[in-house]
Amino acid sequence: MAGLVPFNRKNLINSSFTDFYNMLDDFFSDAWAPRRSLYRDTFKIDVQENEKEYIIDAELPGVSKDEINVELNEGRLTFSVNREENIEEENKNYIHKERRCCSMSRGIYLADAAKKGVKARLDNGVLRITVPKLVKEDSVIKVDIE
Repeated sequence: MAGLVPFNRKNLINSSFTDFYNMLDDFFSDAWAPRRSLYRDTFKIDVQENEKEYIIDAELPGVSKDEINVELNEGRLTFSVNREENIEEENKNYIHKERRCCSMSRGIYLADAAKKGVKARLDNGVLRITVPKLVKEDSVIKVDIE
């Protein structure tokens, strides 16, 4: 591994275990193996709130609206992406070719979300979901004295 030392291995350069750790690094660093991380396997969201509504922005670069599903069920807003890369190229002599299939989902609970008037719009890779809040009736009543 050309003498690279990971962040979690401190002061092991002069250790007798250096060759052992290098062997482990070489074994587990298969260049063909897909790398998984939270950064790549999910999408980022921002949730804003004002008096009338919730505004949720989700970063979904390269995703089309046909690959997105948005549902609101009993205050639980769930939005998911299900996509499969299919790039058809003719007359190519590939030795190795990979496709990426992914399914990602995020959910948030909005306690006073209204079922009607929910809107979603995809613009430049950002999905904006607007969820109106339930209109609460004034719980204070005036009691007339007889």
